[in-house]
Amino acid sequence: MARILVQEADFDTGAEIARLTAGRTDIGGIGCFVGTVRSPAGGRAIIALTLEHYPAMTEPALARIAAEAVRRWDLLGCTLIHRVGRLHPGEHIELVLATSAHRQASLEATAFLIDWLKTKAPFW
Repeated sequence: MARILVQEADFDTGAEIARLTAGRTDIGGIGCFVGTVRSPAGGRAIIALTLEHYPAMTEPALARIAAEAVRRWDLLGCTLIHRVGRLHPGEHIELVLATSAHRQASLEATAFLIDWLKTKAPFW
């Protein structure tokens, strides 16, 4: 049910939505969040950031939190993509998609997942 990817390559948001919804007529809402690398406001501009992870820890953690969201909001589908490696301002860093029969569940699940990624995901 959940698609989890941790990768260096960029992603295509439209293609990921199409993959998640292909052939489905029961989806009434798609929650979507696309995170981008930014320079801090009022601070020194950054040239790039390097994000690392330990796959044996990161990927299972993302799978567990996605399963939690699917269960709590009765999602019909879920995609989490998080990039690692050297990233520059303006580049995509993460994608969260959640589908459900109704918009509220998909939006709440998307907010839950992105909050978890920003505060508890094992990236450094």
